[in-house]
Amino acid sequence: MSSLGLALAPPAKNVVVYRNGDPFCPGRKFVVSQRRFLTFEAFLNEVTKSIQAPLAVRNLYTPRHGHRVAELGDLQDGCQYVAAGFEKFKKLNYLNRGRKELRGTGNSKGLQFHPVAPWKPNVSVRQQKPARLPRVIHVFRNGDLLSPPFPLLLPKSTPLPWDVLLATLTEKAALRSGAVNKLCRLDGTRVSGGEELVNGHYYVAVGNEEYKELPYFELLVPQDSVCRTLWYVNYGSAV
Repeated sequence: MSSLGLALAPPAKNVVVYRNGDPFCPGRKFVVSQRRFLTFEAFLNEVTKSIQAPLAVRNLYTPRHGHRVAELGDLQDGCQYVAAGFEKFKKLNYLNRGRKELRGTGNSKGLQFHPVAPWKPNVSVRQQKPARLPRVIHVFRNGDLLSPPFPLLLPKSTPLPWDVLLATLTEKAALRSGAVNKLCRLDGTRVSGGEELVNGHYYVAVGNEEYKELPYFELLVPQDSVCRTLWYVNYGSAV
């Protein structure tokens, strides 16, 4: 075959997408290639499903200035974007949520970030009072390596009755196998009661089937997310 008949496909691009107006969204990584997504609409449909957007995603914006991305060719490798429906872009601090400030350089097509020195806020002591965060766990779906974990808020004091918690998980997880019958830790051990749940930790919702040991955390939690950093410092480094 003549080399003139071979067209080189553009290289794949790695991007991270956040939910518009959601300051707690850890972001979802996507590998965008011409082979996987033939059209921009096909990519937006995948984003809708993967980030669990409340409405269909129809627009992508750059996170700092809110510039709209019009087509697949506008996506820049290694950049971050914000997914929205038809609502306006909501300007939040989507990227600078960790212990390190991120310094950005880029243009209207995307923004690339590099870690710099630890952030030292120049605000008054009164403004620096830490907020009281609710107890929350993060839950993967058994055997699902496409959907990111969803957060589940827990009562601060009295644990939920176990049947109530499983019913809540059933509603939020929407497993293909049906109801959530058990909750497992990432090593596959079963959680037997709400008192065993640890704030900030990751679990897997399982139906009637067996627990599927897969790299949920490694593949579905962005490496630069706050939740991943805190989990590794408090738990991951000890196992």
